[in-house]
Amino acid sequence: MKFIAWLSPGGNCVLISTGTELKPVRGTLKLAAVVAAIFFAVAAHGHPEDEFCTPGEDGLDPALCAALAELNNSEADVNQAELKPLLDATGMERSFWSTAALYVTIGVGHILPDGTDHILFVLAIFLASTRLRALVIQISAFTVAHTATLALAATGVITPSASVVEPLIALTIAFVAIENLVFKEMTSWRPVVVFGFGLIHGLGFAGFFGELGLPPGQFWSALIGFNVGVEIGQLTVIVAAALLGTMLRRALRDPTGVANYRRYLVRPGSLLIGLTGLWWAILRFSL
Repeated sequence: MKFIAWLSPGGNCVLISTGTELKPVRGTLKLAAVVAAIFFAVAAHGHPEDEFCTPGEDGLDPALCAALAELNNSEADVNQAELKPLLDATGMERSFWSTAALYVTIGVGHILPDGTDHILFVLAIFLASTRLRALVIQISAFTVAHTATLALAATGVITPSASVVEPLIALTIAFVAIENLVFKEMTSWRPVVVFGFGLIHGLGFAGFFGELGLPPGQFWSALIGFNVGVEIGQLTVIVAAALLGTMLRRALRDPTGVANYRRYLVRPGSLLIGLTGLWWAILRFSL
């Protein structure tokens, strides 16, 4: 007797008996299932109101829950500054860890699915990294950089203008993608470039973080939680990209995966990312 595991819309796992033996599933399908599971899991934790808006004394303020639910609607035009008094009032009643947990979910949601520009930047980094060590160095440089500027901006040490930061973020995406097209191997200066661009992306994170408003007495728990959430979102993108890249290399029947991988994925992927970054830069500079 074999069973099929089915993930229902409500997030419950349902086992269905087939009554017959199932044929072996190909390795690529297994990897695809893993990728899908990752994205479903992130989507489930990317909505703070689902996790914390529960009946009873432990739940968030109903007005805050309604505002967060509206914010998750892509068609809604919500002024995030309106959340500030609600978050302030709620933060007075929450502990360090519960506040951090709330902002972790907000940080994840800022990357998946809302942070398209940050996702494309991370993917551009990934496409040029044929070795794990190179990828780790770049992601570490990016993480340290955007964490530093996020903290500086959130504490008021620097006050970046969104009208300047957002177009620059788009240009960083285009630059890294174009560099992938020009050079066959990762350049020696790439980690330094990624670090510098990470400083710019951190200012973008700070803009979103500041608009949310901070609960009194819970600044550091909110900041740490938000940053951890951002990292979870970025790592999810990298893991998913690595799994899909492995599937493609196997499909191309290229053990090393370097030549065909670059031809069929790195070049077209970088071209698409680069054009998108340039288009975003034009749009954002024109605003």
